[in-house]
Order: sequence, then C-alpha cells, then structure tokens
Amino acid sequence: MKYTQGKYIITRKTAIAKEIYSFTIQCPEVAEVAQPGQFVHIRANGFTLRRPISICGIDKEKGTLRIVFEIRGEGTAEIAKLNEGDLVDMLAPLGHGFTVDSSFGKVVLIGGGIGTPPMLPLAQIYGGNATVISGFRNASAVILQDDFKKTGAETILCTDDGSAGIHGFVTESLRELAAKSGIGAVYACGPMPMLKGVAAICKENGVFCEISLEERMACGIGACLGCACRTVRNDEEYFAHVCKDGPVFKAEEVLW
Repeated sequence: MKYTQGKYIITRKTAIAKEIYSFTIQCPEVAEVAQPGQFVHIRANGFTLRRPISICGIDKEKGTLRIVFEIRGEGTAEIAKLNEGDLVDMLAPLGHGFTVDSSFGKVVLIGGGIGTPPMLPLAQIYGGNATVISGFRNASAVILQDDFKKTGAETILCTDDGSAGIHGFVTESLRELAAKSGIGAVYACGPMPMLKGVAAICKENGVFCEISLEERMACGIGACLGCACRTVRNDEEYFAHVCKDGPVFKAEEVLW
C-alpha cells in the first residue's frame, strides 16, 4: 500500500447539503495512485487523531482528489472550517479499494447516506453499465444525484420518508433489479444494517458483492486495533483491520 503524508491546497469548497461539504484537493502524487474505494486521513487543527473520509473523485490528469464529508463531531466541524486556498494535512490514499472489472457487465452501485460519495468514482468508470441506488433519510439529505447522472449511469433515488424519489429502502430496489437477473456485480457503502441486507440479497441471487465498511479509525494504517471487525477467510475466523484490510471486503467475508 503506497501512501504519502503532506499538506495539500484546497482548490474548491462547496456546501452541498446541510452540514455536508465537498472539497477538491490538489495532490498529484496521491491522485496518481488513488483507486475507487480508498480513503484519506485528515488531521483537524487541535486534534491528535485524524478523521477518515472516503474518496469521492479522482482526476489523475488534473492531479486532484474530491472528498465529500458530513460534520459528525468536533473534528469534522474543524475540518469544515477550512476554505479554498487553505492547506489540509492529509495521509493518503489509504486502504484496499473496490475490484473494478469490465467483464462484470451490468453493475449496481448502492450508497446509503454519507456512504454515497465512494460510489461516484465507480459510476465514472462503469458509466452506462451502472445502476446507482442512493438512499437518504429525506429530501434535504440528498446529495450527488446530478453527478451520478452526468456519468451516464441509471439513477434510483430512495428516501425513508418518501419526500424525494421512491418511498422505501435501497434493498427493496436492489431486490427488484436482482429478480430481473443480469447483474454482474454489486458494490455498496453505508450503514451496517443496509450492508447486511444487500449482502443477503446478493448471496440469494449468486451475485458478486463488495462492501465498504464505515468504522472509527485511529491510525489509518493497521498499526492499532481501533477498527477491527470479524471476518472469515479460508473457513477461518479472524479480526481484520478495516483501514488496512478494507475498507472494502467481499460481502461473504464479513461476519454480521
């Protein structure tokens, strides 16, 4: 795993929903090696531990990364205070990303809430071969739908309260698509109950599935045990590090 630590300039900052921000960061050496599904670890001023944020966009030609994050505590609130022209202290790219394979044909990309951003780089790769299912609490929390449409992917929007798109959960839309067959792979990131449901549907239908787990992290490089999760490989149970062994895992490897 090749990663670097440095201070990089923020070239664009936008607020895309309530307490959700998008940063574009100039970091050529990071963008050159970054892959969909990886994350960055950002130091917030005044805090010892870094905050993990998924990569939402990779532009190797311009040498930039895009991150989208939600304020969830004092650390992310401090990061949100940074503005265009400021430097951000970043360790990146970290973790094991998604398996990208053109032989999959049709793929389904599923994002729940702030788990939606890491699906965008995949949508940019698969384009018209992708169906993106996004789930949010309500209309005010919806993000990135125009970005997904620009990739050429089909988009399905779900909200818990029906205030935008389909009234229901992403798993209901996935089950409908799976019933039609023809899905080569499913990728998902979001809350654990959602991921568990997605994994179960894929197992029932014999569909390749990778999931990205959201966990609190301390070091970000596998040196501590702060993000351990129960997994199984070669019929043996073991504790994997989400930061180093993940955040992306094959769905059948995770012990729910």
